[in-house]
Amino acid sequence: MSTDRPTIVWLRKDLRLKDNPALRAAAAAGPIVPLYIHEENGPARALGAASRWWLHGSLEALASDLEKSGGRLILRRGAAADVLTNLISETNAKGVYWNRVYDTPSMKRDAAVKSRLRDDGLDCRSFNASLLNEPWTVKTTTGSDFRVFSPYWRTAKSLIATPSRQVESPPSLTFVTPRPLSEHLADWALRPRSPDWSEGFAEWTPGEQGAQTRLKAFLSGPLRGYAVNRNYPGEKGVSKLSPHLHFGEIGPRQVWAALHNVAQSESADSLEIFRNELGWREFNYYLLYNNANMPQENLNRSFPSIRWRHNPTEMRAWRRGRTGYPIVDAGLRQLWSSGWMHNRVRMIVASFLVKHLLVDWRKGEAWFWDTLVDADLASNIGNWQWVAGCGADAAPYFRIFNPILQGQKFDPDGHYVRRWSPELARLPNSLIHSPWKGSPSILADAGVNLGHSYPRPIVDHLQARDRALAAYKGLQHA
Repeated sequence: MSTDRPTIVWLRKDLRLKDNPALRAAAAAGPIVPLYIHEENGPARALGAASRWWLHGSLEALASDLEKSGGRLILRRGAAADVLTNLISETNAKGVYWNRVYDTPSMKRDAAVKSRLRDDGLDCRSFNASLLNEPWTVKTTTGSDFRVFSPYWRTAKSLIATPSRQVESPPSLTFVTPRPLSEHLADWALRPRSPDWSEGFAEWTPGEQGAQTRLKAFLSGPLRGYAVNRNYPGEKGVSKLSPHLHFGEIGPRQVWAALHNVAQSESADSLEIFRNELGWREFNYYLLYNNANMPQENLNRSFPSIRWRHNPTEMRAWRRGRTGYPIVDAGLRQLWSSGWMHNRVRMIVASFLVKHLLVDWRKGEAWFWDTLVDADLASNIGNWQWVAGCGADAAPYFRIFNPILQGQKFDPDGHYVRRWSPELARLPNSLIHSPWKGSPSILADAGVNLGHSYPRPIVDHLQARDRALAAYKGLQHA
């Protein structure tokens, strides 16, 4: 039986052993109690269905890794302050360590918990495991906050320390005995049962090992052509690290170090562009930290005067991938089936909803939140506001993606559309992104019956574009 008083490691978005500052500091202080709290009614936004699926797998993997080290992941439900108070009493813990999160409701909770624990004489510390630079460390020369990505990232990059050749390995862990009681993960019902809609999620391997495998596969292959191939959804040209980063199964410091270790003979353009993608993630966290109401309100304060439309039939068609525009439909079907969507296509389908259908960006963001395994609050909010034109460094209001041209440019051979919209598979490349232009005989030969096997476009592109421009021009002069 351990005689030293333990430290509780409150795990949140840091579900890994390597390069985990809170875990390492707690382990250096003696025995630990690894804890995950499921706050179903906590201050943070409740997880969407796809994220719940991922969380189950991530906790399962972390629990297995801790068991191999001789410990146990303690699972508890309830308000964080109450769960921590009870576990401190049960284990006679001397402190609680955690890694920070950056949405305002969670930060307020953490501050209250830290104050309460310190008042009770406990050692309470927090660390950074999620970002290359924490938001308050990046300022303009006048001390204000950045609102444009490029100058932000120039400054932020200059603050990142040159990574060592090796990222921190897992610390040597000792665990409190006897072990506290833990709830059973299966009782949390994080994964669907009846019906089980997650069959298409089989490509994912949540957990730290899955993250490391994904990173190694990316560095040894797709990274070399990333500068070009990242734009083509039919190619295996991206890392797919986003859900692993979101749940903290791998940290951005680890990815940054791995990129630093890649031989410089690799494509310099690809390395720089991928680093910029990490920078865009950082920028979204920066925006969220500095703008507490960003999940509900437009960052651009002049934006609320736009008149959004509400057409349930069109919204349902968009969600189900039945808009009649193949690249849009393929993306939304990929999302529903696999819990993920290629980033280029995310921009196309988001633009279609906001600009072609004139639907409030919040409705699209809510759908992504429920269906993405990488539904990260900062990135989801920041990217939807960027597409809508109401965020920082936003796309100009007159930029309206043409879904036909986007498909022809980024899926020229139709590989992506054919995979996710197989009813169009026999169409020639010339029609794969505009099937309504096909003659009756060509459509019949391809087995396409417009309006039945595949829908006709729910809006005319040119008419929808003119409608959006009129609405946005009115906004600019409001």
